[in-house]
Amino acid sequence: MLRAISPGRTPLAEYDSGVLWAALLLLTLGIVMVYSASIAMAEASKFTAGRPAYFLQRHAIFLAASVLGGMLAFQVPVRLWQQTAPLLFALGVVLLVVLLLPGFGREINGARRWLSLGIANLQPSEFMKLFVILYSADYTVRKLALMHSFRRGLLPIFGVMLVVGWLLLREPDFGAFVVITAIATGILFLGGMNARWFAGLVVMMAAGFAGLVLSSPYRMQRIFGFMDPWSDPFGRGYQLSHALIAFGRGEWFGVGLGGSVEKLLYLPEAHTDFLLAVIAEELGFAGVIAVIALFLWLVMRAFAIGRQAVALERPYPALVAQGIGLWLGVQAFINMGVNMGVLPTKGLTLPLMSFGGSGLLANCVALAVLMRIDWENRQLMRGAHA
Repeated sequence: MLRAISPGRTPLAEYDSGVLWAALLLLTLGIVMVYSASIAMAEASKFTAGRPAYFLQRHAIFLAASVLGGMLAFQVPVRLWQQTAPLLFALGVVLLVVLLLPGFGREINGARRWLSLGIANLQPSEFMKLFVILYSADYTVRKLALMHSFRRGLLPIFGVMLVVGWLLLREPDFGAFVVITAIATGILFLGGMNARWFAGLVVMMAAGFAGLVLSSPYRMQRIFGFMDPWSDPFGRGYQLSHALIAFGRGEWFGVGLGGSVEKLLYLPEAHTDFLLAVIAEELGFAGVIAVIALFLWLVMRAFAIGRQAVALERPYPALVAQGIGLWLGVQAFINMGVNMGVLPTKGLTLPLMSFGGSGLLANCVALAVLMRIDWENRQLMRGAHA
């Protein structure tokens, strides 16, 4: 009927192809660069039995499982995500507690962040980021009329988030703590938090972060190493100095795929936390800009989908969509800032690209939820037009 009235009007697409293509490009570039960044380490490690494709094979398996997980998550109505949000959040808290129990958590590089599942390790903090989005959005919608009240509206969720933060800092996982705090605070602000309370909260968080840094010699070293990595290039500034060398060698268009020198056991965590430095060295400034543009596009689309949900009077999907945009944007920004030397070193991977099964699965499920929100928006718009 609509087409008969307006034959020149473009039919509404089934889904946001821009989100899908940006995600696919990041995932594809990620698997290529993980292989390139990990070959030298895989060949030199006894753990991998000297197999150069060890990390590529595992990343490919993780990626296939993550895409399948995303496809399954897309089938779940947003209504069901909202109904199960408190249970999923509680599950995340339980996993963080189990992680700290003797004999359960697996310690790697001095941090207890993984649960061993035999064939792979599970990192609960990655899934907690998604669970916090789902729960914070649900809480905000339920308490919408109380968002102006600190005691009745904000204090309960602050208490819950303090517990989550304490568990994360016990691992320790300061990077995940920062991201989850940013997500929860951002969702509360978008949901109508009083501006004065928000300003006070920002000041409190800044003071809290400063206190956490000053109370930990380990974090103090990272801060000072970030401020002047060349003062101790073989100690606290080692990672950052080699990351900066990688950026310098890449110049405009890089030294060519596979041509990185820094990945030859000079740059630690080249296939995880410092993947962007390898991209900068091999693909140059052009490659880095392309990665930044793809993440920027994803964040913009997430907020646009959220605004569309608001226009359709769907507050919960709107907050979830924008929360996912916050997550991807904040974590990518921090990882890129660390690689470029403008932020202190933290153990945060580059979403959708770095090696790691838990991160990939959580990211793909989050994007599937985002696309489901968009799909439901479009179904409602079709009904409204009809």
